[in-house]
Amino acid sequence: MTDEAPGAGGIVDAHHHLWVRARHPQPWIDPVTMAAIDADFELADLAPLARSAGVTATVVVQSIASARETVDLLRVAADDVLVGGVVGWVDLTADDVPDRLDRLRAAPGGRHLVGIRHLVQSETDPAYLDRPDVRRGIAAVGAAGLVFDLLVRQHQLPMAARLAHDLPDVRFVLDHLGKPALGTPEFDNWKRDLRVLAEAPNTTAKVSGLTTEVPRSPWTVADLRPPVDHALDVFGPRRLMFGSDWPVSLLATSYARWVAAVTELLGDLDPTDRAAFWAGTARRCYRLAAS
Repeated sequence: MTDEAPGAGGIVDAHHHLWVRARHPQPWIDPVTMAAIDADFELADLAPLARSAGVTATVVVQSIASARETVDLLRVAADDVLVGGVVGWVDLTADDVPDRLDRLRAAPGGRHLVGIRHLVQSETDPAYLDRPDVRRGIAAVGAAGLVFDLLVRQHQLPMAARLAHDLPDVRFVLDHLGKPALGTPEFDNWKRDLRVLAEAPNTTAKVSGLTTEVPRSPWTVADLRPPVDHALDVFGPRRLMFGSDWPVSLLATSYARWVAAVTELLGDLDPTDRAAFWAGTARRCYRLAAS
């Protein structure tokens, strides 16, 4: 790390995962193509990597559609000061989303619940986020003062943009910059659609998960510059935040190398904008307590 990377308060890693498969199976992990993450990953594995990079707080994000997993992540947050927030899961289509959120907040560590996410990228319904029942659930998330994390693939960005524009009272965070199709003709469509999403003032985005989108190996910082520069252009640095996407990121990079790459990509930002990107935006958006 250089002195120019984080702000005075250090880094907030706004996106990582934890899982113990005996308790929470991860059926999406292919043991052949994803051998690097076909294992258990706990906070004790992440903590030394994060702290050596200057991370002072994290946001742990759900990885499966399970309220039970969310309860366990809240318990982790209650037991370790490194985890400042939890983005959990509820069934958005349920009739009692407010009650389900209340139950999560009443669980041990419930005060650390800062957001909700659903694996929209896996939904086959091309109009999933347009559905009235789903929108009712997302509106309830916003009414509870929580963020809704958008996990979408590039082709789903227009649907996400409609949602954000139609629900201005909900705070939305786009994960992984919407997974741009790097190095393909579709990248121009991503640029267009990201701009439309960013026009909604209730949106922010995470610079995370990009190395696994590079269509060749090994990746270089130059591969990442086009999407990051465009995100800086349409969102501005004060509506972007850092995320490691650990341990999924281990499919393509180490924790330290990702931090170094992002540091290089942000080299032209002034200190105030850097501080916002590395920590301030995440703390403001997720309403994290000061470390």
